[in-house]
Amino acid sequence: MNEELYLHIFNKQNSIEPVPSNQEIAEWVISLMNLLYPERLTTPDYSVNEIKRRFARQEKELIKILNATKACENFDNEAIVAEFFAGLPELYRKMNTDITAILNGDPAAKSEFEVIRCYPGFLAIAIYRIAHVLLKAHVPLIPRIITEYAHSITGIDIHPGALVGEYFYIDHGTGVVIGETTVIGNHVKLYQGVTLGALSVEKYMADIKRHPTIEDHVIIYSGATILGGETHIGAGSVIGGNVWLTKSVPAGSTVYHQSSIKVIETKDPK
Repeated sequence: MNEELYLHIFNKQNSIEPVPSNQEIAEWVISLMNLLYPERLTTPDYSVNEIKRRFARQEKELIKILNATKACENFDNEAIVAEFFAGLPELYRKMNTDITAILNGDPAAKSEFEVIRCYPGFLAIAIYRIAHVLLKAHVPLIPRIITEYAHSITGIDIHPGALVGEYFYIDHGTGVVIGETTVIGNHVKLYQGVTLGALSVEKYMADIKRHPTIEDHVIIYSGATILGGETHIGAGSVIGGNVWLTKSVPAGSTVYHQSSIKVIETKDPK
């Protein structure tokens, strides 16, 4: 180690604009999830008044987080938080449609309790929905930290800027990537390893739609990659595993990857 590195770190730490720790922000979102879904807790036994108090505490904690974020210092943080919690019933309703989609779509899912407790797809989508509402309120940094937390524990990367409809279902989920300007309709189902990405990541495209549009009732199987802001997947389409798509397909399409299978070596069974 050398003095130049020490000095660089010292100068850098003095130039950082304050933001609460990622852990503090993650604890807030998990506490909110635990209130909305007491199935996540061991033996919840709250009175109605206690539930009200805990939601009030969540409001205060979010105001505290925003007030401690330098980028939010010129915002009316109390008004932002009040609007967020006023909209919580609608947010909760959308989350519940995702539970329904998983329960109805996965033969292995036996109950809502199981979906809430065990399914990383539901957790990633629910946390995305919280982050998306905050992003729509023009809250900086915090929504991205929230979705990156979900990414770290589920392997599912959903940018808070994406627009996702109701009854969204991610099965298994590891390796799913949904880019910032993606638009997803209702009753869409994704499997693991699906990428909804951009054809180009040039910086000048920051304000341009770069990611695809997926219309209602589309199924996209594992390993499929769909790229580009002009790419539209028509309603009711099925996109097969490992498909690479950069062009639109009309409603009701079935797209699949066809490859030849070669036997490399055959051993004598004796």
